[in-house]
Amino acid sequence: MRKINRYALFFIISFVAGFSDIASGAENSTLDLERIIVVKNKGYPNAYALDSNTLKSLSVDSVAQTLSFYPLDLQSRYLKSGVQTDFSLRGSNFQGVLILLDGERLNDPQTGHHNSDLALTKEDIESIQVMPGVSSSLFGPDAIGGAINIILKKPEMKNIVFELEGGSYESKSGLFSITDKLNNLGFRLSLDRAESNGFRYDTDYKVFTANLTSSLELAEGDFNTTLGYNEKEFGAFDFYTPGSNYASKEWTKTYLLDTGLSLDKDGLIIKPNFLWRRHYDKFMLDKTQIRSSYLNHHRTDVLTPNIYFQRQLSGLGRFGLGTEYGQERINSTNLGKHLRPHKSIFMDNTSDLTSRISEGLSFRWDNFDSFGQVYTGALNLRYSLSENNLFNLGINRSMRIPSFTELYYNDPTTVGDSNLKAESALGYQFGYEYKKEDLKACTTIFLRQEQDMIDWVKHSPSDTKWKVENISTADVFGTETYLKLKINDRLKLDANYTYINKYIRTQDLIYKYGPNYIRHLFNAVFTLNLPFGDESLGFTYKQKPNRRGWFLLNAALSKDLNKNSRIFLKITNLLNVEYQEIEGIAQPGRWVEAGLRFDW
Repeated sequence: MRKINRYALFFIISFVAGFSDIASGAENSTLDLERIIVVKNKGYPNAYALDSNTLKSLSVDSVAQTLSFYPLDLQSRYLKSGVQTDFSLRGSNFQGVLILLDGERLNDPQTGHHNSDLALTKEDIESIQVMPGVSSSLFGPDAIGGAINIILKKPEMKNIVFELEGGSYESKSGLFSITDKLNNLGFRLSLDRAESNGFRYDTDYKVFTANLTSSLELAEGDFNTTLGYNEKEFGAFDFYTPGSNYASKEWTKTYLLDTGLSLDKDGLIIKPNFLWRRHYDKFMLDKTQIRSSYLNHHRTDVLTPNIYFQRQLSGLGRFGLGTEYGQERINSTNLGKHLRPHKSIFMDNTSDLTSRISEGLSFRWDNFDSFGQVYTGALNLRYSLSENNLFNLGINRSMRIPSFTELYYNDPTTVGDSNLKAESALGYQFGYEYKKEDLKACTTIFLRQEQDMIDWVKHSPSDTKWKVENISTADVFGTETYLKLKINDRLKLDANYTYINKYIRTQDLIYKYGPNYIRHLFNAVFTLNLPFGDESLGFTYKQKPNRRGWFLLNAALSKDLNKNSRIFLKITNLLNVEYQEIEGIAQPGRWVEAGLRFDW
């Protein structure tokens, strides 16, 4: 067994040493638990969230890395600086999670591999909500497993942040953010740059992000605008061809405009919104060739104007109604030129049926130009046994239309199918939640029945190409457990465990990315406030079907030099474990970074 290295020993000793002070204050401490936010206004039975202060204490580099603390499977090709990461919830594939920005859709229509191309820095985030399963039907397609909602921080007070960081594999990064407010107009400008030579051949990266957010306070609401830009250049060794030894190269650019008005007119809430996202993707399958015949250029546009109304109605509770018109466009050297419009009408209602029972109902109608009319919806019931004990029961229907890559892609290893049908799923869940001042715990049992699920497969090892197909049906059963505990002012614990069993009726297939879901996922993060600084220790265990599991230990230590400056040290994969999130694509070993942050 490999000996624990000096980095691991340092953090473990400091962690244990802190317990003498922690234990002495445990009995008399004031308990002030960071809340798991349960979003009520649209009937979600469970939504897990961390706020901006907690995210800051965890010393994360990107939105994608932040999500490693949730009951969410990150199928990462390269988690550092958010280079490329796929998301999976409750056994969904990487296309089956809906990404939202303040409730507005961000999914990339070319491929879900680009859903982590977010034109945001960590300084722009107020919180991130993970809404599994039946929580997320209101927002439309792609939420087979659930949704991730990124909530932006409103610019409300003057603040300047400057951060520098460097470490292993010649990695270095810099972040600058300035926030100010003039009368009723607030703005924030954030810039972030990160790069590295990579931990092995063809894993180098450069990432630049810029974001400008403004908020204008009005007499009866506010007007908010976000402009974002994200640019990535990275080595993509076997990213899309596991085991084929292709030294690939990829360049992406993301432009974002999200603007909306929120008004409250005598109890009637009115929210018109417009979102535009443009994404450029340049991909070279084999960069060692002088002239690559598979140099692909793609440009996609997503335009989504919508309007939503909500009002408290006597006898009906809080009722919402909205309409949306969306367009997805692609212009590609490989996939061709396509336009995919859709029209939607959606409603939601929450009300208290009795003093103990409440309901949440949502329904959505979508009319897709290529796939016809689709109906989705969810019904959630909550029963309060007592002030501290709560039960919930939910059922929903969700769907996903194929990506442009699944429909039209063709290269030496992969071929799409323009005749694919849309996926659909029927989900059920039952949960129990216990909460008190110092503790919150919940457990949920879920079942999802998938129809016409889409994946890249071969029928025989002798097949020359991976082909995308509608696989008949699949049943997904599992459980989630979440625990959030504040022992005292110096020690907090945030932990979750997920178990999933997925039975696919068509078994005689070979999958391109292997069984793309977790069987066991355990996360635990201890956050400590020690006499010599703040420390966090994160433990992760993952095991996928027919594969050995792996255990990761991450640690961070920071200390305030004064009220405006802080130094920090971070180590990811402290025990230097060899592992692969996606079979055939190696992940980095131990990665040590140190930095300095100014905040005034």
